[in-house]
Amino acid sequence: MAVRVDVITLFPEMFAGPLDESIVRRARDAGRLDLRIHNLRDFTHDRHRTVDDRPFGGGPGMLLKPEPIFEAVEALRTAGCRVVLLTPAGRVFSQAAAREMADLPHLIVICGSYEGVDERVREALVDDELSIGDYVLTNGALPAMVIIDAVARLLPGVLGHEQSADEESFSQGWLEYPQYTRPAEFRGHQVPAVLLSGNHAAIARWRAEQARERTARRRPELYARLTATGNGTKTD
Repeated sequence: MAVRVDVITLFPEMFAGPLDESIVRRARDAGRLDLRIHNLRDFTHDRHRTVDDRPFGGGPGMLLKPEPIFEAVEALRTAGCRVVLLTPAGRVFSQAAAREMADLPHLIVICGSYEGVDERVREALVDDELSIGDYVLTNGALPAMVIIDAVARLLPGVLGHEQSADEESFSQGWLEYPQYTRPAEFRGHQVPAVLLSGNHAAIARWRAEQARERTARRRPELYARLTATGNGTKTD
């Protein structure tokens, strides 16, 4: 059964290339991801297809109007659907959030634009708000693509037997351990001997240690959180 994802955006053309390639394309071709891109302007009724207006009380920029967003969501929503607004004010998207979404039957993603959306969209329409980081982008199209890619690779059968989402960074908390391939020696740089030993228990221990060390060195705030909560067991 496919996970259905409806994206509501002012820039549908932005999605044509990235989501027609690689893992997302594989998920779509395999019937695991039913992806539909909708132009917000298609849910307007004036001849100018107006989607924005000036904020009450003054201030810079324009806000997305509530009417077309409500109409779009109400036309697309099904039972068990989650409506997500992409906004810098949302909770930060994570691997855990991607797993939540991969288990849903239907996801509607609203791409913010301009100075944001009318607050009534948040109050009465949205189930969740997400951000992909503490910075500002021109609109929500790129964050939507990031989320779709992260979700698609978690759908059953998409990665195939040659890859496992459970072995990737953040899948169990820690950053991923170092990996090597042939040749065993390259320009004086050697592959760690344990990886050539054939001792799978020793390899598993080495990988777990390396994952913890890399997390502590590169992402100390993540390491502190994982060790404080007792989470994160990057093992085979």
